[in-house]
Amino acid sequence: MGYVRLRIRELADQKGWTLKEIAERSGVNYNTVKSYVQRDALNTVDLSAVFKIASAFEVTLEDLVEVLQD
Repeated sequence: MGYVRLRIRELADQKGWTLKEIAERSGVNYNTVKSYVQRDALNTVDLSAVFKIASAFEVTLEDLVEVLQD
């Protein structure tokens, strides 16, 4: 199973958004957003939540997700 990292913090910094703003703009629970940011490597994610976050940033899934290990 591979591991990924979500580039939420970098994209938020570029836009000047807080984690709360990301949650509000994407419709994803704040605690979910926070947990994705706090963990360096994730092996499971809610794909619909990741898609919503990418949409809020107006980026592709490929721009949001960094593959760490196959």
